[in-house]
Amino acid sequence: MKQKLILLISFLLLLFSISYGQSGIEKDSIIEKDSIPSSIEKEKKLPPQKDLLDVVGSIFHSKKLSDTANLQKRDTRIHLSLLPAVGYSLQTGFAGLVSGNIAFYSDTLPTTKISSITSSITYSQYNQIILPLQANFWSKGNRFNFISDFRYMKYPTNIYGLGGPDDPNTGYNIKFLGIKLHQTVLKSLANNLYVGLGYYYDHFFDIIPKDDVPEDIAKNVLANMGKKESASGPVFRLLFDSRLNQINPQQGVYYNITYRTSERAFGSDSDWSSLQIDSRAYLPFPKRSGNVLAFWMFEWLTSSGTPPYLLLPSTGWDDTYNTGRGYVQSRFRGKNMTYFETEYRYHITQNGLLGGVVFVNMQTFSGDISPAYSQLYPGYGVGIRLMANKFSRANVCIDYGLGEKGSRGFFVNIGEVF
Repeated sequence: MKQKLILLISFLLLLFSISYGQSGIEKDSIIEKDSIPSSIEKEKKLPPQKDLLDVVGSIFHSKKLSDTANLQKRDTRIHLSLLPAVGYSLQTGFAGLVSGNIAFYSDTLPTTKISSITSSITYSQYNQIILPLQANFWSKGNRFNFISDFRYMKYPTNIYGLGGPDDPNTGYNIKFLGIKLHQTVLKSLANNLYVGLGYYYDHFFDIIPKDDVPEDIAKNVLANMGKKESASGPVFRLLFDSRLNQINPQQGVYYNITYRTSERAFGSDSDWSSLQIDSRAYLPFPKRSGNVLAFWMFEWLTSSGTPPYLLLPSTGWDDTYNTGRGYVQSRFRGKNMTYFETEYRYHITQNGLLGGVVFVNMQTFSGDISPAYSQLYPGYGVGIRLMANKFSRANVCIDYGLGEKGSRGFFVNIGEVF
């Protein structure tokens, strides 16, 4: 009965997000040559926008505020922001990082989507080292979309077996090194609709348990991990994306279907495949306020075989590592995952420098290695936003999330969670 109820809720929320998206699709899909999207037209009426670079510049009297109209010009200049920061999250503890973001347009058409390259280096309290390089490049006229996600991780972390124990403090520490190389190329089929191929390679090595692990977890989990885990194979993607800004969407919808295969013939440890269905919708609410009501539905399903333990669907291990605010990364894990999140984003200052969010989410796991949709795990919280780059709208996101059984903590991100 619970499984049917969850599936029904999933279907209704997906329909709800689609209904939100349709108004945005019509507005963005039928754009005449000389027209400007309503989100840009609205922004011209706002006061001059301000970001953290402006704040630093004003201290040293070296930077002048750009007006909003200049920000919306579709020029091909490169806009760079570099930000050192100190943060805290459940999975890293206190951490220091330096993050860089580059944003630009490939042409001057008003319908051109913004391209971005983001990288950072993080060193944490738990001796973790994280080096990501992510790029989302749109060619002229949005004809091609190149998506890259490369990461290196030295990552001591906790695992919680399969499913998830009742006590959030019952975690067992392991350490490993990880390399992630994901590349996809998509070609336009119609306005905002893309199809593409890619290749995903994940390699975890030097996997060492640091704690005394209970016999059931050692038998069912660590015994299958060995000293390394590798997954390699082609990827097929279908994408519909009506958003103009993927870094901080103001309106539009995003639907992405990713079918991943992992085969021994390509160097994987085992044969398996997975399917990810990622649906998002963004609604200006109220209209012309600059505030956004956002919805996210994410399905991560194992379609054949059994992935390695570290590549099973898990809290905080989606492609952006953002699911499950309110819970520590790896808190729940299973063969299939269903996730929902709703977030309201609002301005605190009219110049865009400071904003806030409230959010609520839910996750559940199923499969023959954990109880079939036996439990819902809700999370909720609030956060603040500091504008790091007013051109790309990239924010520094600081959230405080809560979950069940005392789970809580801060979550820091460069760019919106979804």
